[in-house]
Formats: sequence, structure tokens, C-alpha cells
Amino acid sequence: MLIHIPELLNPQTLRQCRDLLTDAAWVDGRVTAGTQSAQVKNNWQLSEQSPECQTLRPIIADALNQDALFLSAALPKRIFPPLFNRYQGAHNAFGNHIDNALRACSVTGQRIRTDLSATVFLSDPDSYQGGELVIEDTYGQHAVKLAAGDMVLYPGSSLHRVEPVTSGVRLASFFWIESMVRETERRRLLFEMDMAILELRNTQGDTAAAVNLTGCYHNLLRMWADV
Repeated sequence: MLIHIPELLNPQTLRQCRDLLTDAAWVDGRVTAGTQSAQVKNNWQLSEQSPECQTLRPIIADALNQDALFLSAALPKRIFPPLFNRYQGAHNAFGNHIDNALRACSVTGQRIRTDLSATVFLSDPDSYQGGELVIEDTYGQHAVKLAAGDMVLYPGSSLHRVEPVTSGVRLASFFWIESMVRETERRRLLFEMDMAILELRNTQGDTAAAVNLTGCYHNLLRMWADV
């Protein structure tokens, strides 16, 4: 299930993020790659110890915690502190790979299970050529290139890649989420039910049917969630 989260970052926050990244010191992106993915990873990454990264991480985290669509789709239990990458010039692509099932935070040492992967686009799509995030699932390939400030959320088990950036600069934040509901299909069911309840309430109000469906949603969440 691919979920497009529009306008996760408002224009002011987006400008703040891009200003911080303008003069940041970038390192080889392979510093956080696994053995297999390191062979196909060719980009720049912001050092986790850099002051820019330390400033940017809570900005992204605050935006996530205030976004109702993200919270409904991900049902987050833990969020890996956001990382930041840059594709430009000779450092311009990331070949097919699947994200590691477990990630350890270098700051806290805490491990999380990567149920979901996320990319927040920080560059305007018309400012660079190429750079599509291509995600493969049972329905085929999906090329994703979103507006600056938008986010895509997708299963961490998906085979994916970043196409070569042939001109311009592609900046993004990426991270992983451990969900309270581990199974993808259960998360999908809960998300679709939550969206249907929201539409029902918006169009018909808090009818008895809406109240009953809300109860079913929470009872399913109570059965399936691991907190």
C-alpha cells in the first residue's frame, strides 16, 4: 500500500529545511547501507552527528506527529530519527534494494523493525531531472516524484530504487516506521475503515452507523495493536 501524504511540510518549514541543507557537509551515503545495498548506493548523506541533522530531525518529527493522515496510515509505534540525502552529479542514483528489516539508531542504540519506509521530498520536482523513487509491489512498478514537502509511505519489504538524477539536485528525508500493527493487510484494512468512517461523519454526521463503525475500528485496533 502506497500512501501519498500531501503537504507534510508547510512552505515556511520547507524553506527552513532547505536553508539548513544549503551549506551542510555531506558524506558518502553508504555509511548507513547494508552489505547488499552498499553495492548499488551512490549518493550523499547528511552525517547524523552534524548540527544540521540534529536541528532537522525534530522538525520532521513534529510534522509527522501533527499529520492525521500519516498517523492513520502508519499507526506508528517507533519512528527512526529522520535521515537526509542528496543526489547530484556523479553521486546520483540508488539501485534496486530492499531496506534492512531492523535498524539501530546510532544515537540511542534502540532497534526498530522497519514495517514502513518513508521519503519526504524536499526539492521542487521541476528543479531536477530523473530521481524518481520506483517502488515495486504485486501491482507492478510505481514511479514516485512528488511536490516539495510531500511524503510517500510504503511497505519496508518493497523492492525499490532511485533513478539517476541527470541534472539538478534532489534533496529528501528518509526514515522507517515500526507500526503498532505489524501485518500490512491489517494496517490496510484499518486505514481504509478509518477513511470510510471519516467520510461518513463528514457527509452524514455522527449517526448510529458511524458510531458503530468507529467502535468496530477501535475493537480491531485493540485486538491487533502491540504497544
